[in-house]
Amino acid sequence: MRGLRGWGAIGVIPLLAMTACSRVPTVSRPAAASLPNGSYELRLGKNLFHHYCQACHGETGAGDGFNAYNLDPRPRDLSEPAFQKRKSDAELADAVRRGGAGVGLSPLMPPWAHTLSSRQIDEVILYLRALRKRTGAPERSADGSTGRRLPSVER
Repeated sequence: MRGLRGWGAIGVIPLLAMTACSRVPTVSRPAAASLPNGSYELRLGKNLFHHYCQACHGETGAGDGFNAYNLDPRPRDLSEPAFQKRKSDAELADAVRRGGAGVGLSPLMPPWAHTLSSRQIDEVILYLRALRKRTGAPERSADGSTGRRLPSVER
């Protein structure tokens, strides 16, 4: 019994260290404009967006993914400056978390709350903010193309 007491203290220290380091911050992530293009959080958000959102919203968030043409209504253009200005990070996160039907929009957008953590949703929103088109972007033609590629976020 006496030899086990020393091992108990050794086991408690890593346990305390893990619980101290596992706290999830409750503060929202800052807007994409305050982070450099190569920030770690932005790259994580980009990877999540490409995995979960790109099929419908497209590579640049313009609502032109390969599944978009099978959906009615079509996915929203997330890169549109007016949309970006009108929606807060909390509203965007709520739509991702609860899905389209949960926020009074299209029921075709699934809720991601059981798939993505709050932190991952914040990273996706951070990437969505980086997709914002520059003011003065060319008008879209009838087929939805702009005639030029939008700059992409670095990996």
